[in-house]
Amino acid sequence: MRNSFIVAIIAVLVVLYASIFTVKEGERGIVLRFSKVVRDAENKPAIYEPGLHFKIPFVETVKTLDARIQTMDITADRFLTRENKDLIVDSYLKWRINDFSRYYLATGNGDISRAEMMLRRKFSDRLRSEIGRLDVRGIVTDSRGRLTSDVRDALNQGTHEEGGATDADSAIASAAALVAKETKGKQPAINPSSMAALGIEVVDVRIKQINLPQEISEAIYQRMRADREAEARLLRSQGLEEAEKIRAVADKTATEIKAKAQSQALVLRGEGDAEATKLFADAFNQDPEFYVFIRSLRAYEKSFQSKGNDVMVLSPDTDFFRYMKAPEDLRPRTAD
Repeated sequence: MRNSFIVAIIAVLVVLYASIFTVKEGERGIVLRFSKVVRDAENKPAIYEPGLHFKIPFVETVKTLDARIQTMDITADRFLTRENKDLIVDSYLKWRINDFSRYYLATGNGDISRAEMMLRRKFSDRLRSEIGRLDVRGIVTDSRGRLTSDVRDALNQGTHEEGGATDADSAIASAAALVAKETKGKQPAINPSSMAALGIEVVDVRIKQINLPQEISEAIYQRMRADREAEARLLRSQGLEEAEKIRAVADKTATEIKAKAQSQALVLRGEGDAEATKLFADAFNQDPEFYVFIRSLRAYEKSFQSKGNDVMVLSPDTDFFRYMKAPEDLRPRTAD
């Protein structure tokens, strides 16, 4: 009897344990009954918020899904602009689950890797289409905010562009068809080319970097280098030309100053010579004989102070020796 009671208690505890499940913060729970999502009378799935909940043991299972915003880095890829120029765009996006039941069915039991694979392919196609409508200037300047918002809206709402569906569109449409089959068409109509068909909402799209391909960057660098070298040559040429002008002006100024100085020197020398001549004339007029005597003495001094072996042959009767022969000639002469 006692053993039966213990077994009953254990059975009750096991059943109670199997009936209780916990949903953690940042998660949502979906109850599956025989691998199908449990829905209410209005065909709405039962989504469990964080906390303690109950389920039918051994019949129902719980699948928890991450309800937080996810960040997905997109590998840098090459895109073609409206002018047929290549750009390397590095970007990322943020997304979250907004329809847990649809997400669970469309991604194969809530496989996040499958969801991100389809989201990445769809994002790449959408970004390529949007970049193809813009030129490089529009992409790298003020159009970047509009570009990312257009991509986000197109991912969430889908598009109705002509030109055929891409592989990503086909994959999403197949997932949407699977959801419609599982729910017997009781789900609201959703554009099969949008991420809403997977139960996903794209919260934000950001472009981290926009670069030119290596070969184009090298060509631009070489062109910029050639332009700078040409500009440097032009500046050097202008500098040399300006230096020649300055040198010519300086030479002209120096020549003018030198000529003016020489002219002033000649004038001063002429004035000095005139003054000396005047002084000599005044001295001669005061005592002509004495003036002649002084001049003769200076001539004697210059003649005999030579240190060489110069020989002068002069006649004794020459006037050069006048004051040597007759010093009395120095006496003042009286008028007759």
